[in-house]
Amino acid sequence: MSSEALKIHRATGNAAIASTLQAARPIKIVAVKLHLSAAGGAVENFTVTIDSATDPVYDVLLYSQAMNAVQDVVWVPDPPIPVMGNDEIDFAYNNGNTRTYGLEVTFSYIGM
Repeated sequence: MSSEALKIHRATGNAAIASTLQAARPIKIVAVKLHLSAAGGAVENFTVTIDSATDPVYDVLLYSQAMNAVQDVVWVPDPPIPVMGNDEIDFAYNNGNTRTYGLEVTFSYIGM
């Protein structure tokens, strides 16, 4: 990984996760961390999806994790995933058991 400055996108709460990282310019996703106050309990997936600004035909599910028996997720894509400027990265989890969560996404800008 280069010496580019890392940035952080954070979200927290105890309802559904519906957090979006807007890539105003090209970025690389370096790591995604999610902590729940207890294992999810319900059969629901935490997902990370690119919502393409170009056309929905380019939307891509990058990551999915069933959370029923999971309390912590650490996803470190290798290599980091590039995301085009104006695309959105959507982080979603229904959180039917209303676990308190902390979501932290580490990213860096490309070519700056």
